[in-house]
Amino acid sequence: MQIQLRLYKPADLHEVLTLFSETVHTVNAKDYTQEQLAAWAPQLPDTNKWQATLSSNYTLVAKQGNTIVGFADIDATGYFEHLFVHKDFQGCGIAGMLAHAIEGHALEAGYAVITVAASITAKPFFERRGYKVLKQQSVERLGQLLTNFLMEKSL
Repeated sequence: MQIQLRLYKPADLHEVLTLFSETVHTVNAKDYTQEQLAAWAPQLPDTNKWQATLSSNYTLVAKQGNTIVGFADIDATGYFEHLFVHKDFQGCGIAGMLAHAIEGHALEAGYAVITVAASITAKPFFERRGYKVLKQQSVERLGQLLTNFLMEKSL
């Protein structure tokens, strides 16, 4: 499987949002309720907010051919905001490729630490990459409380 990473373009938004929603509603379903999933990835996402975030952050997409199979981004403070891999491409090493590239960018940018709010589902992945849990927390999304883990990695 040939995967290529490239910088996000505004034209990627629809495909990225579809990937995000489908991944949350399938992969994360083992750790969160249907109500929590619906609040986390609503049917009508705020496209303006997503576009602003993905365009202002250092955002990468992973492509196989013409299909986006993953995306990841980090903001200017070293907060690793998103890391999602298409539901049909789980376990293929794409998350590791994206995380490695994001961490490399952070190192080049001079960040000493990367932080991430990892879902229950993603926590083991980040632990394997050397991230340490700072605290378990609950975040509110559309009236639902979702558990995640504030984690950090020193570079």
